[in-house]
Amino acid sequence: MSTDTMTMSHDALVATLARLANASLSLWDLEAGATARLINLSENATYLVETPSGGRTILRIHREGYHSRRAIECELAWLEALRTEGGVITPHAIPGRDGEIIQIGRIDALPTPRHMVLFEFIEGEEPDEKAHDLRQPFIRLGEITARIHRHSETWARPQPFERLTWDYEHILGAHPYWGDWRAAPAMDPAREEILTRQQDTIRRRLESYGMGPHRYGLIHADLRLANLLVSGDSTRVIDFDDCGFGWYLYDLATAFSFFEDNPQVPELTRYWLEGYLPVRNLDQADIDEIPTFIMLRRMALLAWIGSHSETELAQEMGPEFTRVSCELAEDYLTRFG
Repeated sequence: MSTDTMTMSHDALVATLARLANASLSLWDLEAGATARLINLSENATYLVETPSGGRTILRIHREGYHSRRAIECELAWLEALRTEGGVITPHAIPGRDGEIIQIGRIDALPTPRHMVLFEFIEGEEPDEKAHDLRQPFIRLGEITARIHRHSETWARPQPFERLTWDYEHILGAHPYWGDWRAAPAMDPAREEILTRQQDTIRRRLESYGMGPHRYGLIHADLRLANLLVSGDSTRVIDFDDCGFGWYLYDLATAFSFFEDNPQVPELTRYWLEGYLPVRNLDQADIDEIPTFIMLRRMALLAWIGSHSETELAQEMGPEFTRVSCELAEDYLTRFG
């Protein structure tokens, strides 16, 4: 959280950002009477912008201090390249009245201005692991992820290129972006001991696995179901805000975010591979390490919940997420520890 909002309550922050969103719509060439309605508050605040005639766009207000302007420019450059070159359906960023894609929003209640981006609205429904059959969506997700990774390997990135680095040190190590997993709810010495052993095992296995060019590169880094939109036979990818450098298989792990304990995970992994492998090859050593990346992501989410306790999602997960994480860790250590 930025310094200008650290003293705000959650409700006050929501109200202040809503004022900023609606006060900033004039930065774009939108129909008079357009309004912004909050649909998600996580790292960023995301709004559905609706016009009186039925037009819809998506406004993203960036969290202060998470990305520099240059980092956002690099994200948007890759988003556009994937859309035009990589065969991946992604949202198009809409320039403001001044021709700039990244706008600056200001109101008196926020001493620090915020970066803002307006995206076209993409039709589709978010998949739900409880309500939907995910087999075909995971086949399509595997194919899309392979296209993203294949493009990552060959794309001539604009320089200087600035994005996050999702290596061990920045997920679980000395400089974690999302904080210390030990701050997760209902953590106690017994649970900390189990998870520490798992962390050590993950570190050793990742060191052995390595960061060769076929295993590590520019990734989406957050392909969870909330960032997918399914429309008919098409799956679209949104929210590249966390894209950066990491292991390619971390993208598969993120697809299981918050439901790593679901009995369908092994089967859905097979469907994902069915879509992925015809587009981009993986060897057996890659496939064997998939459980490690799933647990790496699970521990990252533990840290996220601990450092984002004000969000609805963190509150929904609560202490049960920590308890189940320890059960998953015991199973992982039985197999790999």
